[in-house]
Amino acid sequence: MFNRPRRPRGAAFGGPLTAAALALAMIPNAAWACACGCGVFDVGTSSMFPSGAGGMAFVEYDYMNQNRNWSGSSSAPAANNSDKKIETSFVTAGAQYMINRDWGVMAEIPYWDRNFTTTTDAGNIASFQHSSIGDVRLMGMYTGLSADMSTGILFGAKLPTGDYTYPNFDRDTEIGTGSTDTLLGAYHMGALTTDGAWDWFGQVMWDQPVLFRGGYHPGAETDAAVGVYYNGWTLGSNAKIAPLLQLIGSYRSPDNGPAGDPFNTGYSRVLIAPGVELDVGAAKIYADVEPPIYQDMRGNQLVAQELVKVIVSYGF
Repeated sequence: MFNRPRRPRGAAFGGPLTAAALALAMIPNAAWACACGCGVFDVGTSSMFPSGAGGMAFVEYDYMNQNRNWSGSSSAPAANNSDKKIETSFVTAGAQYMINRDWGVMAEIPYWDRNFTTTTDAGNIASFQHSSIGDVRLMGMYTGLSADMSTGILFGAKLPTGDYTYPNFDRDTEIGTGSTDTLLGAYHMGALTTDGAWDWFGQVMWDQPVLFRGGYHPGAETDAAVGVYYNGWTLGSNAKIAPLLQLIGSYRSPDNGPAGDPFNTGYSRVLIAPGVELDVGAAKIYADVEPPIYQDMRGNQLVAQELVKVIVSYGF
């Protein structure tokens, strides 16, 4: 094990189905409050919004490779950051159940596999691999604001179930934050054209840490998405293809506390996310790619060139 000083961190970006997405019919992929900006996974994929009573189970896979150093709104020399790469695969399993057309509950359990490459005290480059359950999210959802369930409010908590003590990671690169967070979000969707071929949606998710452990106070994070999608393509009599385009914005305040690094955490960014969904009966497959079009990182942080998201769900 190497003891390492505080250093410029990985920021990322990214966008799993999110709590809003989970609300999206499963509301999944947790907005994990992490320095890597994993909360972006919690917005987008409007086609997952619930449309009636019943349940849905899902599995989501997200991938993010943070290997570029960024400072402010531009690329920065790699030598300015002693961290070199944070490569993470996220797998989230979850379920949502709408008790009736007004109220629903949901849960999601994430599992992370992370490779962290950094500079040791001796000046050597070393890589560390760690896999663990992440921070579980439990949420409720209210969709009684409109008869067609086109508007919903999400609320709940992120629990400190993820490992935040792995010795070769710093607190802002650990799989778990060690914090308990409150979650609050909302979504709305509507028609753009009278024939129902084009629809739009918007959603927002706020993650506010409130209880902390080990002197690490992760920053609050807000993620929002707006998008349009097309409903006019079909395959045979039982399948539909819906292409969509989203803009996703994120803001994360700097970390604080004795174990935090306020000088190299916190950011704002905008991503563009073209995607497609295939519906076959009760099953849905969704995929998108999310490259950044703007990012402003505090200090020096590692960012990814794009985030990849795939969701498979089944309604019952």
